[in-house]
Amino acid sequence: MENITIAVGCDHEGHDMKVQLVQYLSRKGISVIDVGTNNSTNAVDYPVYAKLVCDKVLSGEAQRGLLICESGIGMSMAANRFKGIRCAVCHDYFGVLMTREHNDCNVLALGGKVIGIEVAKQVVDTYLSTRFLSEHPNHPRRVDLLNSYP
Repeated sequence: MENITIAVGCDHEGHDMKVQLVQYLSRKGISVIDVGTNNSTNAVDYPVYAKLVCDKVLSGEAQRGLLICESGIGMSMAANRFKGIRCAVCHDYFGVLMTREHNDCNVLALGGKVIGIEVAKQVVDTYLSTRFLSEHPNHPRRVDLLNSYP
């Protein structure tokens, strides 16, 4: 997890979890780019924040992205509209392990109303510490296929 920058964004429903995860990651020495939202009371449009995070990942300013909304689903759908983004909604260890090892997931979506903060910390830790199995004969080919689709 050393020398990694992660862009983090949320909508109003994911705000509380985002604040806690940004603090957690910062305490661990991980560089965080917080793109907002910075309020939990006024409704905002989650696709705006998904785009901000994806732009940071695609530009190389961040190596990974983290998106949080109520379920994680809307953020994931918005993020996957961007060519080169491979976003997965994960709420458990096995799911995040597989999507990093097999799919080279570069943006993770979490549901702020689906899991608690301690599980979210474990999922994010796994997301940041698990490497893509690029030496596997199938995984790079499949990621290339994903990246080739418009």
